[in-house]
Amino acid sequence: MNFNFYDAFLIFIRGILMGSADIVPGVSGGTIALITGIYEHLVHAISKINFTFIKPLVKGDFKGFWNTMLDEIDFKFFIPLVLGIGIAMLTLAKVITYCMDVYTDLTYSFFLGLIIASAVVLFKQIPKISFKHILFAILGMVLAFTFVSLNPIAANHSLFVLFISGLIAICAMILPGISGSFLLLLLGQYEYMLTALHEMHVTEIIVFLVGAVIGILGFSKLLNYLLKNYEEITMAFLIGVMLGTLKIPVGHIASSISFNFSGILPCIIIAVIAFAIIIIMETKFNYIE
Repeated sequence: MNFNFYDAFLIFIRGILMGSADIVPGVSGGTIALITGIYEHLVHAISKINFTFIKPLVKGDFKGFWNTMLDEIDFKFFIPLVLGIGIAMLTLAKVITYCMDVYTDLTYSFFLGLIIASAVVLFKQIPKISFKHILFAILGMVLAFTFVSLNPIAANHSLFVLFISGLIAICAMILPGISGSFLLLLLGQYEYMLTALHEMHVTEIIVFLVGAVIGILGFSKLLNYLLKNYEEITMAFLIGVMLGTLKIPVGHIASSISFNFSGILPCIIIAVIAFAIIIIMETKFNYIE
């Protein structure tokens, strides 16, 4: 990937979109990474980080440390991406939570369209559907439906719990179809961490991020292996996961609207708009090797 300002800007925009999605329970930043063409690059780039650059640093070989770190960490990719994700999370958290509270039916209709379109995008990654693909899709759907049907855990907000929550949630955030925010909701940490972001509770944010970094470095290696060796099966499983998680927006919509023409039509329109946005985005963003 030849680096220039335009490339960095497009990666930054992808980061904004990923960060916005990761805030929302039921929508995955990994899905956005997939449809904007950076998913496999992202997983591979994360899995390459093994901290071998620490060895020359300990020996006092600063040139070796710098060269090894540049070779191991794709800064041209990570800096604009992480910057975009961070800005989105800090600036859009209040907007999204406000929409979820005040315009519940329309907001979740938008999420519904996003998830369905994302499943369609994943489906296009499988050239030929077989019984094995259908089986793994059903397995993913059953597991996801069961998962999102769980009740939130009444947990405390100690630093250790926040560390573990960051470690677990980040693994979901990079999987298309699995929402890290919803996982935080189940762990009883979603609203607490949103408040921490709003009020800049630095200690809690740092502890959560440390857990997230450790989690993503380990999990990305497994995911990179699956994508390299079992890509179609993995994609089929993730399609099922997305279909299973549709219970979240459908449930919120059903409990928020009047079942008549005037109540259902706006939701359908918003869902169609969201669907179209994802399909158009897929055609506009180039795949990054």
